[in-house]
Amino acid sequence: MIEMRLGGLGFDPKNMSPIVLLRDGEERNFLPIWIGMFEAAAIAMELQEFKPPRPMTHDLLTKMIGLLGGSVNRIVINDIVDNTFYAVVEITTKGGNTLKVDARPSDAIAMAVRTGAHIFVSESVMAKAKMVNAEKDEEESKKFKDFIDTINPDDFSKYFDDR
Repeated sequence: MIEMRLGGLGFDPKNMSPIVLLRDGEERNFLPIWIGMFEAAAIAMELQEFKPPRPMTHDLLTKMIGLLGGSVNRIVINDIVDNTFYAVVEITTKGGNTLKVDARPSDAIAMAVRTGAHIFVSESVMAKAKMVNAEKDEEESKKFKDFIDTINPDDFSKYFDDR
């Protein structure tokens, strides 16, 4: 498993689809994941520390887990099939057991940003996704990193109801 962190949130310039970028601690490997607009908005809202008047689904799930005495331990992006990523949310129960709940990576990441849970990607996913290695393709990595660094969560504000 490779620990990753949320590196940014933005839009694919080719088709304006939202993407979330994960990167390792050394910023040598990047994993872009194309996600839905609502999931991007849920992640952006948490990054901006915007609290809606009513809980959103990810807020509700994390609160329920906590009220039941559990905690989100970590999320793992564990597979990729036909360019579709798969993930699990690992929950530690009140009794100390670990539950693995199937999830879309975007939903798992939205929960991770709410709970501070660590994000991991399996090595097989990294290999299948043909990660960008900064040493092998430095120029392309710099372009992509520059693009991600210029995106602001406010870019998603037009998709929220009145803020």
